[in-house]
Amino acid sequence: MKNSIGDRFDGRLKTASEAKQQRLERFKAAADDPEKLARRAERHKVAASLEAERKVKSMKLKQENDEVERQRAEIAERQGVQTLARDAKIETERAEAVVQEIEQNAVQEADRKAERDRRYAARRNRKR
Repeated sequence: MKNSIGDRFDGRLKTASEAKQQRLERFKAAADDPEKLARRAERHKVAASLEAERKVKSMKLKQENDEVERQRAEIAERQGVQTLARDAKIETERAEAVVQEIEQNAVQEADRKAERDRRYAARRNRKR
């Protein structure tokens, strides 16, 4: 048998309001859940380690490119060919520009992520 208070408009409003309040309480309880906080911290650690690995790879690639260019320059000097030396210098500059661009993009991406996280945290704190 149906509840007679649920049939009236004010009863439906009250029921809906209570349901919304219960959902809000469950959401707040879930936000403070230690398991979720631990998972979030783990994801942040993984993201930071991936970023560090990416920077290490970038630096290693730069060093390898520099070594190759240095070797090319030595060969060019030994052979007395000036054009190879100029080409090596140009390629070195291009490689450095690419590496620098990659590093700048990584820094900008990290800054954007930090700003986004700050905004999300501020929004979350405003609602409390």
